[in-house]
Amino acid sequence: NSVAESVDVLEVVRNRRSIRSYADRAVEDEALRRVLEGGRLAPSASNRQAWRFVVVTDPQRRQGLARAAAAQQFVAQAPVVLVACAEMREGQRFDLKSSLIDVTIAVTQMALQAVAEGLGTCWVTRFYEVQVKQILGIPDEVHVVQMLTIGYPSEEPMTQSRLPLEKIVRWETW
Repeated sequence: NSVAESVDVLEVVRNRRSIRSYADRAVEDEALRRVLEGGRLAPSASNRQAWRFVVVTDPQRRQGLARAAAAQQFVAQAPVVLVACAEMREGQRFDLKSSLIDVTIAVTQMALQAVAEGLGTCWVTRFYEVQVKQILGIPDEVHVVQMLTIGYPSEEPMTQSRLPLEKIVRWETW
């Protein structure tokens, strides 16, 4: 039984939406662990695996993160906020650009696994890093890259239009 036969990845990708309204329902531990496992299995440059994740479920901390995210209240409403970071390692040549990309790949895989679990997510890239670090006790050498809200959707957002392949793909040359 091949992976292609058991999972329609394109269907998961097609169903991923930015969810900004969540049901008042906790995310089960096992579903959350599978989402996190999706990130753990992501590829990274030179297999550095510089990503680190802080899982936030405490309502007061989520409220603080919402304030740090320019008062985006859906951040507080989501039952889980995943804070995705890149860890700077002392004595190791650290390529920030590669690590930011690596963290983004891991978060993408987690967002897709969340869809497979029946969960919704929303990327949060507008936030004040210093405030997020203070709220969560994140050390100076760790860079907060993004946050991902996770929970059961209480909305079904409309499908966003996408350009056809013919408009975005060039073959062999520009």
